[in-house]
Amino acid sequence: MRIATWNVNSVKQRVPRLLPLLDERQPDVVCLQETKLADDAFADLLGGELADRGYAVAAHGEATWNGVAILSRAGLEDVEAGLAGSPGFPSPEARAVAATCDGIRMVSVYVPNGRVPGSEHYDYKLAWLASLRELVAAGPEATIVCGDMNIAPTDDDVFDPDAYIGQTHVTAPEREALAELQALGLRDVVRDRWPNERVFTYWDYRAGMFHQDLGMRIDLVLAGEPVAGRVQAAWVDRQARKGSGPSDHAPVIVDLDEAPDGDIGPVVPPPSAPVTRRGAKKLPQS
Repeated sequence: MRIATWNVNSVKQRVPRLLPLLDERQPDVVCLQETKLADDAFADLLGGELADRGYAVAAHGEATWNGVAILSRAGLEDVEAGLAGSPGFPSPEARAVAATCDGIRMVSVYVPNGRVPGSEHYDYKLAWLASLRELVAAGPEATIVCGDMNIAPTDDDVFDPDAYIGQTHVTAPEREALAELQALGLRDVVRDRWPNERVFTYWDYRAGMFHQDLGMRIDLVLAGEPVAGRVQAAWVDRQARKGSGPSDHAPVIVDLDEAPDGDIGPVVPPPSAPVTRRGAKKLPQS
């Protein structure tokens, strides 16, 4: 089984990139985030194209913001939209959808950004992560939680830790919340596969960040032991971040049981422009 997760940053804008990705990479299950479409609009836009490719769809969206989906040609059962008991901001947002695909409980998540440490947005992020942990704790061991976690697990997952001082995504409480989620028995399968490499999944559109490879790894695939033990390949599809009209995130692809393309993929290594002096590069918003 091939599983892909991708923050598309507007599925409407990304159709010319999404459909070719499905045709080229042939994933069996695809978890999407930041679809930015209500469910009816998602079906109108992509229902026919996805059906033609054999995908069943579980979408949980809203107009303009947020939105998640699971596309599967490996079965789609027990669909659950949202997180029961999760906080709203002020109302519940479309940030999680779960379904069982060929015996694996797939959970596609778009974790709140948090904006500024100590803000109400940041508190909401931590509360939302606590609700996610409760959901996963109550589920089966054969689970994958994947998507845009909006957290870089360690300093090795950002291009330069000095550039992120005072920013979200790297603070101790966020990383502790992620660690508590993983403590349920979830393994970071990309880091398992590439323990010592620079692997990024997100690059800001501004200031040539992608071309300089000044990115972060915030899109994760966290798998329970029965699933993690089946992983044969795990990589970041950098090709999808190139060319015309890309998302600012690249897809993460994981192969279970067999790796049709080998343990490859346009994964980072090697970085295109390693940072040689800490503090030399700033974030575009700084």
